[in-house]
Amino acid sequence: MFFLNTRSLPVGGGVVAGAGSITVIDQTNTVHSVGELAAAIGGRDVLLITHGFNVNQMDGLQKLSEWGTLLGIGNAVPIGILWPGDSRWIHVVDYPIEGNDAMAAANLLAVFLNKNFTSALSLSFASHSLGARLVLQTVAGLKRPVRRLLLMAGAIDNTCLSSEYANATKDVGTISILASRSDNVLKWAFPAGNFVSGLFSRGAPYIHEAIGREGPSTDVTPPSNVHADWQIPDGWGFDHSDYLPAALAPAPMPPLTAFPGPDPPSKPAWSAAFETSRWS
Repeated sequence: MFFLNTRSLPVGGGVVAGAGSITVIDQTNTVHSVGELAAAIGGRDVLLITHGFNVNQMDGLQKLSEWGTLLGIGNAVPIGILWPGDSRWIHVVDYPIEGNDAMAAANLLAVFLNKNFTSALSLSFASHSLGARLVLQTVAGLKRPVRRLLLMAGAIDNTCLSSEYANATKDVGTISILASRSDNVLKWAFPAGNFVSGLFSRGAPYIHEAIGREGPSTDVTPPSNVHADWQIPDGWGFDHSDYLPAALAPAPMPPLTAFPGPDPPSKPAWSAAFETSRWS
């Protein structure tokens, strides 16, 4: 599995100096050429997957590559996106700064994709946590439409699809969301971090909840391309880290025939099965 690495350092640090400095690596951290990547994606659908905050390079490689093995997306090519989401300070206080890193990485990534992914049949995105901001910011900078988008445990305002990224969502075929009221990070750290962010950054996000807890805000009308089902049953206890594998990936699940489907034996396998079911 290929990865697009926007990090300047394996742990901490910021984003690379420019889009030309983004490197292509695999899950073993081996560097590959852009030409090898182009050969792999030519004429094929591509699913770009990214992690959230408090994730260093090796953790990102592990989690995303393991989740990729659980997907059933046919001939499509899964590609990971690495960005400097690991906290440099205290997790809650650091959240606003990491949001800026996500946007900086996204702006470079959009330039890279516009230049090097023209041969891909289509582009789709899946994200976890604060990776939602990265993928939405990337979509906003693309010169082509996006096939589909999945936001898992999105650590971003629940109004984002109808306000900050309203123009970007118009260029997406279908948007799916997975949200859980059992997500303790989004219950406590997201509001606290957004309170700090709202004092000196984008707008007034501290008055909103995360879209990854209860889906889009009822105060706004979601875009028509958003699937109606997003709330994971409370009894499943889906916490913030449950969407991606923490260690070796479990056995894959078949695609879901209905939402929410069966009580999952493995939560990461269930989230991958959800993506598989929405892929076609």
